[in-house]
Amino acid sequence: MSKQPVIRKQQISFMLYNFIAFSIIFTLFGVIVFSQMKSTLLAKVDEELTRNQEIYVTMPDILPGKDFMAPPPNNRPINRPSPRIIPIKWNDEGQIVNIEEIGKLFYDNYFTELQFNPRNLGVISSIILNNSNHFRTITIEEHVPDNQVAYVQLLINTDGEQSILANFQNIIILCTIVFILLSISASYLLSRQTMKPIMRSWNKQAEFVENASHELRTPLTIIQNKMELLLTTPDKKIIDSFEQIALSLSETRRLSKLTTDLLTLARADSTETELTKQPLNIDAFIQSVSVPYIEIAELQDKRIWLQLDCNQTIEADHNRMHQLLVILLDNAIKYTGENDFIGIKTFTQDNRVLIEVRDTGVGIHQDNREHVFDRFYREDKARSRESGGSGLGLSIAQWIVTSHHGTIRALPNEPKGTIIRIKLPK
Repeated sequence: MSKQPVIRKQQISFMLYNFIAFSIIFTLFGVIVFSQMKSTLLAKVDEELTRNQEIYVTMPDILPGKDFMAPPPNNRPINRPSPRIIPIKWNDEGQIVNIEEIGKLFYDNYFTELQFNPRNLGVISSIILNNSNHFRTITIEEHVPDNQVAYVQLLINTDGEQSILANFQNIIILCTIVFILLSISASYLLSRQTMKPIMRSWNKQAEFVENASHELRTPLTIIQNKMELLLTTPDKKIIDSFEQIALSLSETRRLSKLTTDLLTLARADSTETELTKQPLNIDAFIQSVSVPYIEIAELQDKRIWLQLDCNQTIEADHNRMHQLLVILLDNAIKYTGENDFIGIKTFTQDNRVLIEVRDTGVGIHQDNREHVFDRFYREDKARSRESGGSGLGLSIAQWIVTSHHGTIRALPNEPKGTIIRIKLPK
C-alpha cells in the first residue's frame, strides 16, 4: 500500500473526529448557555408569582377586587400585589367571574381562549394565548366563605422575556454556526499537527526496516555463498576449508549481535523494557567494568587511563549501565590506532554526575557529530564493516542514558579524537 493514500486517509479521519468533537462541544455549550439564560429569566417571573401567591393565600382580605388603598386593618403592614399580576377569578363551573374588573376589551383581546384546568392547581406553568401571547400562571384555591369565587388564577405576561430569549437564541445559533465553520479550519490544522509525529514515526520505521534489511542481508549472503562453496567440494577436509568456515562463523557472530541490538531497540521503542534501578557507585562500577578492556587495549598497543573523581552513588540499572560502558569502550578501541590513548573521567557538576570517555583516535567530523546517535549511521562505512560495526551501538547508548533521565553528546577532543560526555542526575 502506498504511503500517501494511507496518510491522507488517516489525516481525513483525524479531521472528521476533531470536527465532530468541536461541533458537539459548541452545540452543547450553546444549549447550556441558552437553558441557563431561560431558567434565569423565568426564575424571576416565577419568584414574583410565588410571592403574590403567598400574599393572596395568607391575606384573603386583600384579594383582587378589594380596596387596596383602604387603610390596613389593625395597622398591620400589607404586601401589595405586583402590578404585573393579572388575577382571573373562576367559579366552580370554570367560568370567569371578574370580566368587568379585567376590562371587557382586555378580556376580548387576550383571554377568550383561556380555560380553567384544575390539574394545574398550585403549579406554575406556561400558557400561550392567541398563538402569540406568553404567560406564566399559577392557580390558587379561594377560601373566602359565601363567595362565588372558587379559584384565583394569577398570570404574568412574559412576552418581553420570550422576545429576549428569541433574540438570544438567534445569537446562539449564529455563533454556533460560525464556530462550527471555524472548527473546520481548526480541525484541518490539528489533523496536520497530529500527523506530524505519525509521519516521523512512519519515515523512521521505513528507514529502520530498510537499513535492517540491508544489514541482515549482507552477512546472510556471505554465509550462503561460503556454505554453497563448501558444498561444491564435499571431499575436502575441514582444514582445507578453514578460511570459509572462519568467515562464516565471523558473519554468524556479527549477525547474532546485530539481531540482539535490533531486538533491544525494538523493545525500547515499544517501552516494553523496564529498568531495574538499584544504588550504583559510579567510580567503583567503572573501575570493575574497565579491567578487561584495559587488557585488550594493551594487547593492541593502546592505553586506557582512569580519572575517577565522582565518588557518587546513583539509582541506575546495573545491566544497562554495563552495556553502556561496553558500547563506549568498544567503540573507542575500534576507532583508535596503536599508541593512542583512551580515558574515562568522572566528576560532578551542577548537581549531576558526568562521565566522559575520551580517545585520541580518528575522531568525528563536525558535521557528523549530531548524526552519530542515529540508527545505522556510520561515518566511515567501510571501516565500520571491517570492524564489525552496525551503527546501532550509540543509538542503544543514547536510549540507555535517556531512560535514566540523562543526556549524551559527542564532542571533539583536542588535538584529535572524540569525547562522549554523559550527564546523569544524582
